[in-house]
Amino acid sequence: MKIILASASPRRRELLSQAGISFQVIPSTLEEVMRGDTPEEIVMSLAEQKAGDIFEKLCQEPRLADITDGGDFMVIGADTIVVCDGDRLGKPKDAADARSMLKRLSGRRHEVYTGVAIYTRRDGVTQRQVFCECTKVDMYPISEAQAQWYIRSKEPMDKAGGYGIQGRGAVFIRGIEGDYYNVVGLPLAKLWHIIGQSEDV
Repeated sequence: MKIILASASPRRRELLSQAGISFQVIPSTLEEVMRGDTPEEIVMSLAEQKAGDIFEKLCQEPRLADITDGGDFMVIGADTIVVCDGDRLGKPKDAADARSMLKRLSGRRHEVYTGVAIYTRRDGVTQRQVFCECTKVDMYPISEAQAQWYIRSKEPMDKAGGYGIQGRGAVFIRGIEGDYYNVVGLPLAKLWHIIGQSEDV
């Protein structure tokens, strides 16, 4: 079965490759609309929008027909947000915003939510599965000098919450409760089992 990742995230590409999953990348360019009252609802809605956008294009646009060859295919969309005290922390707008996020997370616990949507066309039948994973992250206190050192690396700038657990940001992590890969951007093991990679995908 052809598997399409509806995301431009290099971290999600790396994780799928790590699991030995063969896939193509077609990033969604849809203008996302924030829907939902809880973090779980928000990330699942955003993931659905991404996956649904690419799924519909693969079904309807002739120029994309060669990608699926008219056979079965699956589209995976995902979205990750960081939540601290009920407030959503997206990607920093600039260095000052990154500093503000790091100081807010300093010495505290926050949650990372990733929503995943899987759209499948099998034997002409469409199926949709959506789920959310939450990981709790505890941070060491971050001094001003440490925050500035990290910001100078540029690593915080394209990451929700202003840090990357898989990069230099690992030095700030005291511990986690839940799936590490969920914090990176994709709850890999849960996704792998849901899509049936061990059987027929």
